[in-house]
Amino acid sequence: MHKLTKCSFTFIYYYYTDPFFEKARASTISQIEIAQIIEQIKQEIEVDPDGRGKASIRATARLAGVSDMAIIKALDSAKLEPSKLSKILMEQGFDATNQNQWRTNGIPDKGIAIILEYYAYDAGRYCTKQARLVCRSFNTIGVRAWMQDITGWTKPAAPAETAMTQIQLLAAIAKHLAEQEQRLLEQQQQQTEVLARLKALEIEQDRFNTPCGHKYSIVGFTTLQGLEISVKEASTKGRKASALCRKQNIEIERIHDPRFGRVGLYPESVLIEVFCANQN
Repeated sequence: MHKLTKCSFTFIYYYYTDPFFEKARASTISQIEIAQIIEQIKQEIEVDPDGRGKASIRATARLAGVSDMAIIKALDSAKLEPSKLSKILMEQGFDATNQNQWRTNGIPDKGIAIILEYYAYDAGRYCTKQARLVCRSFNTIGVRAWMQDITGWTKPAAPAETAMTQIQLLAAIAKHLAEQEQRLLEQQQQQTEVLARLKALEIEQDRFNTPCGHKYSIVGFTTLQGLEISVKEASTKGRKASALCRKQNIEIERIHDPRFGRVGLYPESVLIEVFCANQN
């Protein structure tokens, strides 16, 4: 039971600190945040009887991960000196009059798709990770279909059209499930690799069991004790532990740490003396 608890604690520590898991953490957090945003802006989205959707400037800004004012300024610039975003909208058929009306009438679904793509890939240093994630989510079905879905809009269809619509829906669902399964497999593989690395590290530490206790690195010992330590403080305590080991004729073993390179392993009794000395 002790081994399992220690391994689980160590895995959680590495999951939230190791850059290896950065992509998985970011993806999980972003998906949750976007789901919350969609729920908050749901009332600001409309779909007309013909299935054409529109949303407020605020809702569009929340989806893109930018401020309302950033989009308002871009739309207002169409009347004098069009911004890069305003020019892109014009190239797609939305002139200055259209863009000016969006402040009161809402932005049409096609305009929203252009704005999201701009902040995902074309806005330079103003690009946002959120816009890229939203674009990837919409690539499968499109902004209009997404608006229709969250507002509950349904198109009156003839019997022959209904069968085709159901087939297309099933195909989209199957594709979405396949993509989710692939992402899950990739995350499981990452977890397996990290657990293997942690297990190898534990085995290496256990190999250095001595009469005065197991040997640990400074960071490993603080993690085991549930303490926090800065890099500078860890270096200071490492020097003190090394001095005590030399004084007691204890050989200092060294192992490879993925974050700090080669680090020393010190007997538990030595580390306890070093940490207790500071408290006194």
